[in-house]
Amino acid sequence: MSSCVGTNAGATSPAPRPRLCGMSTLDFDHPPREPVAMAKAWLEHATASTGLPNPNAMTLATVDADGGPSARIVLLRGLDENGALFFTNYRSRKGRALGAHPRAALVLHWDVLERQIRIEGSVSRATAEESDGYWASRHRDSQIGAWASQQSEALESREALVQANADFAQRFEGQPVPRPEHWGGFRVALENVEFWEGKPARVHDRIVYTVDGGDWKIQRLSP
Repeated sequence: MSSCVGTNAGATSPAPRPRLCGMSTLDFDHPPREPVAMAKAWLEHATASTGLPNPNAMTLATVDADGGPSARIVLLRGLDENGALFFTNYRSRKGRALGAHPRAALVLHWDVLERQIRIEGSVSRATAEESDGYWASRHRDSQIGAWASQQSEALESREALVQANADFAQRFEGQPVPRPEHWGGFRVALENVEFWEGKPARVHDRIVYTVDGGDWKIQRLSP
């Protein structure tokens, strides 16, 4: 755990929480020109210092064909200048929603650090090569499960899912499990990237990067 600590945002909370220090600290008065390196630094710190089982967990919000919003947790599997990458079943509810309205909002929130990153942008599918590469890194049981689950569809019973899983395990016995065509990555473009950090007395820091003609426009926001 980092030796740097800060005061909780809530005045009634007695315990200090770990904070970033050194190069991973964001100077909200003199922020860097682009957000990617800082976002990576925050994620790396959360991974190294919090002990969270999934520090890359993030909320994904979408809008379906009828305009209905929906949110769920997915895992961030890549972050660079091209966007934030996650993987899923393209036929799932989120996959169908992104097909109808290819825009999304993401939130990475680390309560123990009093830090949050919000990302908003257009969505595109990852390349087949990217999806194949990540698929190959998954545990075999997870690969079989991706074949067995008709994600978001009504399920007769748990027994039916267990049987489907057993059927696909038998189907691919003794051979590599191929990636289904309906499974792969989505990438959310970094059109808006906001950093939030909790501070005492709720005088929090917020800064947002917005793409403006190929450059980044940077604004400090009121909490």
